Amino acid sequence: MRSPALYLFIALSTVSVVRAVAQKNKPNILVIYTDDHRYTGIHALGKQQVKTPHMDRLVENGISFSNTYLMGAFTGATCTPSRAMLLTGRDLFQLDGIGKNIPTDHTTMGEAFKKAGYNTHMVGKWDQDRHSLVRSFDTVERVMGLGLYLEDHFRMPLWDYSKGKDLHNDQAYLLGYDTQGKLVEKPMTHQYKRGPFGTEEDGPHTSEVFAEKASEYIEGYTSKKPFFMYLAFHAPHDPRQAPKAYVERYPPEKMLLPPSYASQHPFDNGHLYLRDEKLAEWPRTPQIVQKELAAYYAIITHLDAQIGKVISALKKSGQYENTLIILAGDSGLAVGNHGLLGKQNVYDEDGIHVPFILSGGAIKDKGRKIDALSYLHDIFPTLCDLAQIEVPESVTGKSLLPVIAGKEKETRAYTYHAYLHFQRAFRQGDYKLIEYVRADAYDAKTKMESKKGSRVTQLFNIKKDPWETFDLVGFPEYQALLESMRKEMKQAAMDHGDDNVRMGLPYGFWNYFD
Repeated sequence: MRSPALYLFIALSTVSVVRAVAQKNKPNILVIYTDDHRYTGIHALGKQQVKTPHMDRLVENGISFSNTYLMGAFTGATCTPSRAMLLTGRDLFQLDGIGKNIPTDHTTMGEAFKKAGYNTHMVGKWDQDRHSLVRSFDTVERVMGLGLYLEDHFRMPLWDYSKGKDLHNDQAYLLGYDTQGKLVEKPMTHQYKRGPFGTEEDGPHTSEVFAEKASEYIEGYTSKKPFFMYLAFHAPHDPRQAPKAYVERYPPEKMLLPPSYASQHPFDNGHLYLRDEKLAEWPRTPQIVQKELAAYYAIITHLDAQIGKVISALKKSGQYENTLIILAGDSGLAVGNHGLLGKQNVYDEDGIHVPFILSGGAIKDKGRKIDALSYLHDIFPTLCDLAQIEVPESVTGKSLLPVIAGKEKETRAYTYHAYLHFQRAFRQGDYKLIEYVRADAYDAKTKMESKKGSRVTQLFNIKKDPWETFDLVGFPEYQALLESMRKEMKQAAMDHGDDNVRMGLPYGFWNYFD
């Protein structure tokens, strides 16, 4: 329960940060969530070759957070728990299973803003159950991810939840062009199979589809009530497709390799041979990584242009000055770092470090950067405080308003991360500890794992070495720090309820580690 003094602090702090609240108007809220978008995938944040002028302006015109993280995942499809954590404000160990289903007693972000008098609208990717989608939003358009998926940005099954349409499989449709080049809806039939990949001649890119519908909603909005929009892009998730004009901007031979480039990962991290890592052969030669990076940057730059269209719609409609824009990514992505391509790891850029920006006309601060540690599930309570609405009791994330208002330097002293039963990480101060365990075999009869296998430890000075290229474990002068961080990591595991066996997995990380 919040005390009256705390409510007064929130009110005064919010007025100093958000222009709309200072004018006694509830701000519109636009949450833009991108897919597999690592922190350095925005030029203004990572200074890499990727061109993102519209996202760069969000950084310049708002507040960017340098140390926001995905807590982890108990599935290789890390986007599922990531979105569940964002939407419920709950940490990885408090989700229902892997985060696919959101129980009714876990209040969603959409529900909270709806209760506070907002019109709620959703466009784009939805990884959770259909019931939680319907109860969260008044209207749903061009939603993807409800059971039919073609792995193709130019041919993606979509649904609407309005104008008599519902979310059943037989209501799914594709967008394509008729013989006159006009965009039309085509019903899904058995003839649509995975691959070969489509092109811009087959239909509009998912980023274009979602940005168009979001812009239409904004431009046609006439209600006196504020709106809350969740705009969830599928890009830059693979397949790394973009229109030809964007692909041509990034010749592979001109791509610079990342500082942590490696042809192969130095050891088995427990989950090396899954879908994401099969997108290219081993070893990952410089040419392979350059090709992947070029495609990654092309789809990001195309995504950036679509985000620019949505921001333009806000300005044209006169609603920009009263809108708080949130841009965040759901996970990192390796694309050549440490010999990896996917996000099934706990390295920073490769898996867990994501962009998080507060911007738009409603933000008074311009070009400010905040280094405090935070998680994606801290965004929900932060937005509630910025909009001065009630934080649901089911939310356990920590509001960043005290840090934003300059009242505190940090809300978290450390971050703790988990990936399946293979990897754990602990970040505190300048250092980050990563521990790996891998059993060679599992006996289903005795329900015991083999004591053979491997354990690997890594220690990085994450402040001096943000790409995690220089392992300090072998240096005697770091042994005391290593042992101290191991104890603190185990305590963090206990505090978060990271028990020995989770999600029906045959054995737990701590079984084997201990």
